[in-house]
Parts: sequence; C-alpha cells; structure tokens
Amino acid sequence: QVQIVESGGGSVQVGGSLRLSCAASVRHFRTYAMGWYRQAPGQQRKLVAGIQWRGTTNYADSVKGRFTISRDNDKKTVYLDMNNLKVEDTGTYYCNGFTPTWPWGQGTQVTVSS
Repeated sequence: QVQIVESGGGSVQVGGSLRLSCAASVRHFRTYAMGWYRQAPGQQRKLVAGIQWRGTTNYADSVKGRFTISRDNDKKTVYLDMNNLKVEDTGTYYCNGFTPTWPWGQGTQVTVSS
C-alpha cells in the first residue's frame, strides 16, 4: 500500500525559508511525475510545483522564482525549497503524483506571518 509522508513545515516570518520533504513508498517511483500541492484555509488544494521523471520542473505563477522542487529517486523523496515566503503561502502542503494518483498523506502545515 502506497504511503506518502510530508514533513518540514513550520511557522516562519515573511521572507523566511523552509524545506519540505515528501517520502513516498511508491513502486517504480522514478517513473512518476510528482507534484507539491497547497491547500489554503477555506480553499481547494492546488498544484504549486511539479517535477517530471526526467527532472523538468514547472511552477505556479505565484511561487515562480521563490520555490524549487527537486527529487531524489534513490530515496523516493521529493523536496520543495521555499524562499522569500509570503503570507499567502500559508497552508497545508501535500505531495502526490503530478496527476494525483495515490491516497493523500497528512500534509505538512506552513504558516507565514508578518
């Protein structure tokens, strides 16, 4: 059974940085495109960053230039480096396939305060 575990969230001030990690017990992990999603309070979950199996990345306009997604296929882990954080980055962050494929994990909470 696939298990996804996100970690690394926390509370930071505007302009701060965090690194999120996502460990996914997915068979053939390296063949999947992966994504990080954000769910802000009262809003739907949205994709903020994606990474193809070859390493090609794409980002939502709201995070472009500030967030970096990467992956370590040997560790079956996806990372999200978040810099210059803004209040509007607050939310619960989840990872899954670029097209959501597996049961969602518990997410990791990011709170950015001014």
